[in-house]
Amino acid sequence: MEAFEIEGGLPLSGRVRPSGNKNEALPALAASLLTSEPVILNNIPKIKDVLVMIEVMVELGTEVQWLGPNRLRLHTPQLRSNEVPPALGRRVRASILFAGALLGRARAVDLPPPGGDVIGRRRLDTHFAGFQQLGARFDTDDVYRLRADRLVGADVFLDEASVTATENLLMVAAVSEGTTILRNAACEPHVQGIARLLIAMGARIEGVGSNTLHIEGVEKLGGAEYTIGPDYLEIGSLMGLAAVTGGELIVEDVIPEDLRMIRMVFRRLGVQSQLVGDELHVPGGQDLAIQADLHNRIPKIDDAIWPQFPTDLMSIAITVATQSRGTVLFFEKMFEGRMFFVDALIGMGAQIILCDPHRVVVVGPAQLFGARLESPDVRAGMSLLIAALAARGTSRIFNIRQIDRGYERIDEKLRGLGARIKRVEH
Repeated sequence: MEAFEIEGGLPLSGRVRPSGNKNEALPALAASLLTSEPVILNNIPKIKDVLVMIEVMVELGTEVQWLGPNRLRLHTPQLRSNEVPPALGRRVRASILFAGALLGRARAVDLPPPGGDVIGRRRLDTHFAGFQQLGARFDTDDVYRLRADRLVGADVFLDEASVTATENLLMVAAVSEGTTILRNAACEPHVQGIARLLIAMGARIEGVGSNTLHIEGVEKLGGAEYTIGPDYLEIGSLMGLAAVTGGELIVEDVIPEDLRMIRMVFRRLGVQSQLVGDELHVPGGQDLAIQADLHNRIPKIDDAIWPQFPTDLMSIAITVATQSRGTVLFFEKMFEGRMFFVDALIGMGAQIILCDPHRVVVVGPAQLFGARLESPDVRAGMSLLIAALAARGTSRIFNIRQIDRGYERIDEKLRGLGARIKRVEH
């Protein structure tokens, strides 16, 4: 097992390029199963979750070829199986995306319950209700089974704006007979990305970027070449990292539209940034101060579906708040287990009150001290890594496979910015 050993208290500065969007890459991999022709994906992050998804695809019959460090060719001339291997499927949450891909290609799929971060209940009801409206039969015991004689378009209203359910239903609708309307659909940048990939493969989709999608089914999809967009969650993480260490950072190749709400929330925590073309500049040596609401009221930061502040950056924002002057309430609305990582920050010296599973109050700034830490999930693991880099003394973070699941070569990138971080065996 590996751990990160980190010497904190150093400003991190320089230029950095974010990896491809993890949450766009994973459904893009699954979508390549919808065609018997080759699909080439550029800017694929070589992270743990991507590699597990590829392992599943090889078992299903995909020919995989790395054309470069982040360029991947996928070709599935014939499916070897419609069953997702249980041991692999349980390792990643994104294995649920094989439901839509295999149902669309083979009209049948057997899927084990997916794995992923333990951050609270993550319901799958929306997926299966949508599949049934498009003509699939569903039953379950220890696996989820979907079968369809015909897939026929329908007017589907999602009971929640689920990202992966929207992506799954887009894949099925693209190869269903007739017209499908997806209402209350998710519209995050990575959902827009999977829609654009499907369009490149020959799908007919209108309304990309909105919460109502119109899909005209086609008989079959073809090959395509597509480039995964930059990971705005990694960009947000790097913004927080620069702010709490006092460094000056330039993030290259960003999509400004993806960062509107993220920059707005970080500005409320005292983090200033500027966009210069497709580069994001975070000035060094910032005096972080939380902006009070009107009449000096304590501000509240909460998450919600796009285009609101993403839940995956809540833990990063909380860590930033520990280094900002003032008081702020964080309200995590989506997952009842995401906030429990704050115990580790409190152990490092942060002044945080855990009010209930959904709310914490942070009073800053607090001097953080190095500690032995355990990464509970991808985003909390990154937030603890940021805290360790801002802390006085040395920290060791265990279970870093969680961080590796979502951040490509993060220790190499941080060393390039001046961090003293190394992987060690334990």
